[in-house]
Amino acid sequence: MNFSPVLTIGGLPGWALLSRTFERQTDLFNKSPQIVRDTEYFEQNIGKITTAEGLVSDRRLLRVALGAFGLQEDIDNRAFIRAILEEGTIRDDALANRLADDRYKQLSEAFAFADRPVPRTQLSSFGTEITEKFRRREFEVDIGDQDQALRLALNVQRELGDIARDAESEDTRWFRILGNPPLRRVFEVALGLPDSFAQADLDRQLDEIKSRSARQLNISALSDFGDENLREQLIRRFLLRDQVASVNVQSSQAIALTLLQSVPRRI
Repeated sequence: MNFSPVLTIGGLPGWALLSRTFERQTDLFNKSPQIVRDTEYFEQNIGKITTAEGLVSDRRLLRVALGAFGLQEDIDNRAFIRAILEEGTIRDDALANRLADDRYKQLSEAFAFADRPVPRTQLSSFGTEITEKFRRREFEVDIGDQDQALRLALNVQRELGDIARDAESEDTRWFRILGNPPLRRVFEVALGLPDSFAQADLDRQLDEIKSRSARQLNISALSDFGDENLREQLIRRFLLRDQVASVNVQSSQAIALTLLQSVPRRI
């Protein structure tokens, strides 16, 4: 029987509970029969794959590959994924480099079908590298089925530290956040960015997210998020603002329903 994560409450209390039980819950989740079957199959067979065509032709392998990068919804877009993998990331005009969503670039770089003489699928450690990512992402998906905000919080906890410690330039790392929909959403909510933010020029978005992060989160550079306490501060701001927004929506709906119910019916 597959294990489903246990959540009894959302928001900040739910995050506190999930943080306390995370290790135990993920251990049980990773032992679920479906997860075991998927990961064992991937680890045993990915070494046989040397081309993008070979990967997209095996649905079981492709499901784990996409799931490891949060792209499981593209499981039926095989031609698109094949193009992502075959064009690689070295050329500026490669498809992965032209997409706003940075996860496609991460996928292409991970497999390196076009970027290296020998793809990374031939590395002895590659199978476990991808299945570790897959297990964590699948756990987050199951959390999201119960509470989407907590799924986003887990995503921040996993990804933001890696970006903060990356050797890329400051602006490049901020652009990675802007190009990653789950991370971007957390920053938008936590910093109180308006709905119109996404329509602004990309350079304007960069300036705004950097300046608000500096003022509200008291950071001097993105590398500061290498500190777990600062990541926790961001997560808590996000969950609190998200919870307040949800309460406001529910209150507005309740008021509207009350007004509708108070309207006299015509005889």
